[in-house]
Amino acid sequence: MRSLRTRITVTMLCVIFVALLFTTLLSAIFIRRTESRKTDQLLLMLCKNGEKSLDYYFDSVQNSVESVAAFVEEDLEGTSDEELSEHMERARDYFGMMASETKGVLTYYYRIDPSISTKEKGFWYINLTGDGFEEHEVTDITQYDVNDTSKLVWFTVPKHEGKSIWLPPYITDNLDVRVISYDAPVYYKGEFIGVVGIEVDYTTMAEEVDSIQFYDNGYAYLCGADGKLFYHPRINVTDSAGATKYEIPFDMSGDSSFVRYKYNGEEKEAAWVPLSNGMRLIVSVPESETKGEWIGLIQNISLGAILVLLISSLFLMVYTRRITKPLEELTEATERIEKGNYDSDLTYDADDELGRLTRSFKKLSDNMEAHISDLNEQVFVDALTHVKNKGAFEKMAKELQDQIDGGAVKPEFAIGAFDCDSLKIINDKYGHDKGDAYLKAACNTISNVFKHSPVFRIGGDEFAVILRKDDYLNLDTLSKQFDIASETTNASAAVEPWDYVCISKGFAVYDPERDSTVTDVMRRADKLMYENKRERKESGYHPFGP
Repeated sequence: MRSLRTRITVTMLCVIFVALLFTTLLSAIFIRRTESRKTDQLLLMLCKNGEKSLDYYFDSVQNSVESVAAFVEEDLEGTSDEELSEHMERARDYFGMMASETKGVLTYYYRIDPSISTKEKGFWYINLTGDGFEEHEVTDITQYDVNDTSKLVWFTVPKHEGKSIWLPPYITDNLDVRVISYDAPVYYKGEFIGVVGIEVDYTTMAEEVDSIQFYDNGYAYLCGADGKLFYHPRINVTDSAGATKYEIPFDMSGDSSFVRYKYNGEEKEAAWVPLSNGMRLIVSVPESETKGEWIGLIQNISLGAILVLLISSLFLMVYTRRITKPLEELTEATERIEKGNYDSDLTYDADDELGRLTRSFKKLSDNMEAHISDLNEQVFVDALTHVKNKGAFEKMAKELQDQIDGGAVKPEFAIGAFDCDSLKIINDKYGHDKGDAYLKAACNTISNVFKHSPVFRIGGDEFAVILRKDDYLNLDTLSKQFDIASETTNASAAVEPWDYVCISKGFAVYDPERDSTVTDVMRRADKLMYENKRERKESGYHPFGP
């Protein structure tokens, strides 16, 4: 048999430990989910910002090429072969103006298909130093097969596709510089004339991507929809080996903007967005870095929980020395019984001497309480309707009055008064047994509606209800339900008058400003009930006659 002090100390420590453990686990789950969402949001935000910057960059190139292509095709209208050189000069001036207003242009060109003209080849301007565009000797297209899209991709691919297109990175002719380009085919009366295009310096695009960083080892890169790398800050994709590498080994054609994958033995998480030129911008970060913050938070919470457990242990060891509550409860219960109050609240039930004494005393108290309860049931129950009687009403009214007189917080309650109409007529005309049936039907209707509140029969044909808690809050709704219940009962009642329910009602809510006693509330309820009775009589309502 363990001592009282030991049992209380161990029990309390176990409860505290379980509560702290449960709280710590919930905190860990919540923090992990929150940090994961935060990381995803930050990754996506960086992607979106990078997307806006890169798309603005790419769109400016695309718009310039499309504008030049439209100008060239319009200027070709009515141009003869002899006037082709003049057309070329106009295109040269317009293209030069557009290229100078476009960021990151390395070269721009307008090339004529050799099958259209062998004299006019077009032009090619370059800006390698950043000091301005200079005309460069154009590539001799005639030495290539213009139908072979693996050669002269800036010319053959848009011709083969028949539409404007962004080309993957390639080494530009004669300059040995890695570029990406946007090219548009030029048509006149349905016939292919040539290609206008702009080549963008690969390093300019790379600088835009390199500016996107996240944590210490997070980075951004570009790839195609199939995952093939276009640019990567840590992989040289310009050589033959790097050009076929992948970091994310699956395509990105779905709706999801977030991926988790393993690369070079390291778990990573990333967000991606499509760019206007068909590429995918990915921002990736090692999971080990994103975990660092939430793991640190969880560790701090765990240390705090351990500290609370230690402090609680010291407190309980000191506090349990002073525990005398069970003995005090027994002493107080004995004094109450001595004064005639047999109600006791003894909860101690341990397997020790004090526990056995408490259980024996509680059995005695419970037997006395049960006996008194049986007597109360007989004294305070109405013999006819089996609801509470007037004595029970007065007892509860006194309890409410005590709360009104002595409580700092006034009670919230309402009283409903009911009177069965025409009971005397039924008694005189059909007999008291039919009157009793009428009273029972009326009582059942009241009890069914106000089933969560005590119902009292306080007179021959008078009933009362004291409403607390939910019924008090829903008084108006219950009042309407009572009317509906009465109508429903009357609609389905037999032809006999005592089967109907005809009840006048009145409700009064306790108002501390105007009511000093429970009797005041009851008087107001009675007054409202009689007003209801008068209104009903004036309206001529009665289901079985006057």
